[in-house]
Amino acid sequence: MRWIWIDKFIEFTPRTSATAVQCASLAEEHLHDLYPAFPIVPNTLIIEGMAQTSGILVGEARNFEEKVILAKIGRATFHRLVRPGETIVYRATIEQLSEQGASISGKVTVGDELVAEIELMFSHIDQNMAGIEFPEHNFVFTEQFTELLKTYRLSASVSM
Repeated sequence: MRWIWIDKFIEFTPRTSATAVQCASLAEEHLHDLYPAFPIVPNTLIIEGMAQTSGILVGEARNFEEKVILAKIGRATFHRLVRPGETIVYRATIEQLSEQGASISGKVTVGDELVAEIELMFSHIDQNMAGIEFPEHNFVFTEQFTELLKTYRLSASVSM
C-alpha cells in the first residue's frame, strides 16, 4: 500500500517546478498523536509532502524510468505550525538535475503565510557510485503509481 501525502498538483512544469496541495483534515488520526489536545501536522509530514512533490517532479524528468529516492534533507526551516482544516501548498523547484540525481528547493505555504523552506537531494539509485545492485523492476514508480499520477495531471496546469 502506497501512502500519498499530497492531494493533487495544481501546476506542473516538467524538469522545472511543481506545485501540489494537501488538505489537512481533523479526521486524520495521526494528527492527534503528537499533542492529543492540540492537533497539528507534524513537521516530518510537511517534509514528506515536499519530498513526494519533488520526487515526482524528478522522476518525471526521466519519464519515471529511474528509481528516485530521497537521499538527503539539506535544510528544513519551519516558520509556523499547520493545523487541521488548513490547505498546505508545496512549491518545488529543480535547482540541479544530473545523471546521478537532483537537488530541489521548496517553499511550503498556507494561504499567504510561509510555513517552511526545504532543500532536498534525490538520487537516481540505478546510477549510484557504490555499485550496489537494486531490483530491475521500478519499485518506486510502479504501474499503479503512474496510473494515480495520471489523475493528478488531469487537474494540473501543465506547461512545457
